[in-house]
Amino acid sequence: MVQALRWLAAWSIALCPVRGTGAEPPEPFFPIMPWNWAPNDAKVLGEMKDCGLTMAGFVAPAALTNCQAAGLKAIVSDPRTSGYDWRKVDANAARRQVSSLVAEVGGNPAVFGYYLVDEPNRGQFAGLAIVAGLIRELDPGKWAYINLFPTYASQAQLGTLTYADYLGQFAATCQPTTVSYDHYALMDDGTLRHGYWSNLEQVRACARQQKVPFWNIVLTVAHFSYREVTAADVRFQAYTTLAYGGRGLSYFTYFAPAVGNYRMAPVDQFGNRTPTWYYLQNVNRQIQKLAPTLLELTSNEVYHFGEAPDGCHNAPETSLVRDPGSPEIMAGDFTHSDGSRYVMLVNKNFTHSRACRPVFRRAYKKIELVSPYSGALEGYAGEHMWLAPGQGTLLKLSE
Repeated sequence: MVQALRWLAAWSIALCPVRGTGAEPPEPFFPIMPWNWAPNDAKVLGEMKDCGLTMAGFVAPAALTNCQAAGLKAIVSDPRTSGYDWRKVDANAARRQVSSLVAEVGGNPAVFGYYLVDEPNRGQFAGLAIVAGLIRELDPGKWAYINLFPTYASQAQLGTLTYADYLGQFAATCQPTTVSYDHYALMDDGTLRHGYWSNLEQVRACARQQKVPFWNIVLTVAHFSYREVTAADVRFQAYTTLAYGGRGLSYFTYFAPAVGNYRMAPVDQFGNRTPTWYYLQNVNRQIQKLAPTLLELTSNEVYHFGEAPDGCHNAPETSLVRDPGSPEIMAGDFTHSDGSRYVMLVNKNFTHSRACRPVFRRAYKKIELVSPYSGALEGYAGEHMWLAPGQGTLLKLSE
C-alpha cells in the first residue's frame, strides 16, 4: 500500500442462523471492501453498495449511521486506535483511548473492525499487539485492522531477513483474527509480477496455521508501472484469491487519487464511474452469489498444472483433479461443512478463454456448477465448461 495515500478522504466471518427465535437468518456476509477512506455521504455509500461492495472501507465514527443505512459494514478510522507511535505504546493510555472509542461506536452493527495501521515494520508489532489485544478484550469479534507488506517489500521495510519471518513474527506477536496483505501484480508490460503466487501461498499457510481467514488487497487503479485493469484482470485477482481460500477482498483503490499518474480507478478524480466500476460490479455480484457456499468451505489444497509458479506445486496424488483439460488452469480443493467436496478451477490466461473439462481422480456420480449468476446448482456440461480469461468456476462433486 502506498503510504503517501493515507490522507485520502475519499477465515471470513460467516453469520450463523438465529435459532429458536423465529427470526429470519441473516444473509451470508462476504467482506468486499474498497481500500479507501470513505466520505460520510449517503449517495456515495449507496453507489458503493450498488457496485457490489459489502463494506465502505475506512470511515470516521460519524459515518457509521449512513453506512448502516446503505447496508454496508466498515472499518472505523479514528486516532484512538491508530494515532500511536507504534514503537512505544503506553498500555494504560491506550486502554483509555480504545475504551472511549468502543463505548462510542461498539454497539453500531455497521462496525466490522478498527483501523490500526497499514504495512507495519517488525519493530512496530509489539505496540500493535497492545492495541489489538485491547480491541479483542473490549469489543470481541471485531477486527483490529492491520494490513501487511507484500513479498516484494525490502528487508528494511519488513524489519526481518525474510518474508516468512515477517509473517511468523506478526502472527506470534499480534495474534491476528484475520491476516490481510496487499500485492499489486498487474504490470504495464502485460506481465504478472513475479511472486504473486508465492505471496498467496505464504499468506494462506500463515492463516491456516493461525486458524483465521485471510484477505488479499488487489489492484484496481493504474499507477506507477501498473496497468489499467481489464475485466479479465479483475476476475483473475478475485478468483485466484478465492481458489486459495481467501475470505475477504479489498480493492486498491475505488476512488482515483488526484495525484501523479493514477487513473482508471472505478471512480475517477471527477467522481465519475469508469469502465473499471462495471468490471468490479460484475465480479462482486458473482462473489455474492457464491458466498453462501464459499463461507461453508474449508480450503484443503491448492495446485497448478503445467509449469508450477515459484513457491507453488503441481497436483499431488491426493488432489481432486488429475487433469483440468488445459495447463493454464489452477485448482483449489475444498470440503463443505456437510462433508461434501468442492473444487474451484481458474483460467490463468489474461487474454484467451479455455475449455475446462476436468478429469477427476475418482468417479463422481454428479458434477454440478455453483452458478455465479444465481447461486444455484446446475449441471456442469456444454457451454458451462468454457472459462473466460481470468474466470473461475466452483464445482460440487457428489459421490
